[in-house]
Amino acid sequence: MRAVIQRVVRASVEVDRKIVSQIGHGLLVFLGVESTDVCEDVIWLAGKIARLRIFEDENGAMNRSVQEIAGGLLVVSQFTLLASTRKGNRPSFVSAAAPELALQRYEEFCQQLEIETSQPVRRGIFGEHMKIDLLNDGPVTICIDTKRKE
Repeated sequence: MRAVIQRVVRASVEVDRKIVSQIGHGLLVFLGVESTDVCEDVIWLAGKIARLRIFEDENGAMNRSVQEIAGGLLVVSQFTLLASTRKGNRPSFVSAAAPELALQRYEEFCQQLEIETSQPVRRGIFGEHMKIDLLNDGPVTICIDTKRKE
């Protein structure tokens, strides 16, 4: 799994000119699911994101997690995070999970993130063309890949 996590002031998802999800201060997570991802990847990544200390404390240091600030959580499925650009100029998405598996892992991830944070997770609409509006805070953007647990 690959995730791009952005600390945001606000974020929303629009489908067919209608806002379907939105949050205030918190995390916007773009999630890409690979065909080789398993439940252990879901659990590890959700825990890592829930505990990621990227919100400022009283001294201005990034020392608080989304849990600690009771921030919003919005997760959007994005298979394009798995693009391979090694050959030519057209990205290949051969490592992306088939839609059925991707949807299953996406839902498992959102549920696990709810468990980890004890907060609701807002979602995009899987498989739909979405427009994402966000105001990045910082900017703070973190990329995590479960295959490279750096």
